[in-house]
Amino acid sequence: MDFTIKTYEKLVDTLVNADYEFITFEQYCNGIRPHKFIIMRHDVDDLAKNAVKLATIENSRGIRATYFFRIVPQSDVKEVINRIVSLNHEIGYHYEDLSIHNGNYEKAIESFKENLTYFRTYYPVKTVCMHGSSYSEYDNRLLWQKYSLQDFGLIGEPYITVDFDKVYYLTDTGYAWDGSNKYATRDIVKNRHNISFHSTNQIIDAVNSGKFPMQSMILIHTVWSDNPLHLFVNIREFVRNRVKYISRHNKFIAFLYNTAVKVYWRI
Repeated sequence: MDFTIKTYEKLVDTLVNADYEFITFEQYCNGIRPHKFIIMRHDVDDLAKNAVKLATIENSRGIRATYFFRIVPQSDVKEVINRIVSLNHEIGYHYEDLSIHNGNYEKAIESFKENLTYFRTYYPVKTVCMHGSSYSEYDNRLLWQKYSLQDFGLIGEPYITVDFDKVYYLTDTGYAWDGSNKYATRDIVKNRHNISFHSTNQIIDAVNSGKFPMQSMILIHTVWSDNPLHLFVNIREFVRNRVKYISRHNKFIAFLYNTAVKVYWRI
């Protein structure tokens, strides 16, 4: 089975042994860009306590990663955030204010400011990252067509700041390394890299053979787990991906899906 803590540990060790340097997204935005680097990024959408397991593995190897937290109860867990910070990782705000406020820019920016101030009580947040909000018609990144990151003392947003023609982007969105075009709503980037992986073992093999890109951002969500309930997460994501896909072509299914998502996240 893929997407387990043991598999993640194996991936990290493989990258370390291949002499990749790990930098936070904040460091990247500040111009720290080694010849061969990984920006290990984690979006804490759900199962926040799993983030501590990943962060502990990284810390034990002298690695700093970047963790983006949402404001929803499944992500905003005080003891988890404090623990991540204590393990010397960067945290940022995984914002979704425009979708939560149904496209109202004034309410969204006030909400963004309030939530950013809140997360700064844990860490001097300098970077943020949009949440895809698949239930909503509003793309949270559009907030920056009207406002400026700099006005909030921010230096980076991955989908705005990074040149993905230079930095290879790899994401496990949809619980699949090759799921961005099939399952992702907004976690999609355009780039010149013609590389795809289906499993974590394929990534590990590419690293070991020297065929993995020299400069990459890897997004790993915090639903990776060795818990027996891991099977439930597999089933949940399998079902959710297919419902999400069908909802794009069926308004009634889209309504049911969007309602269920809002209830689950309490937004």
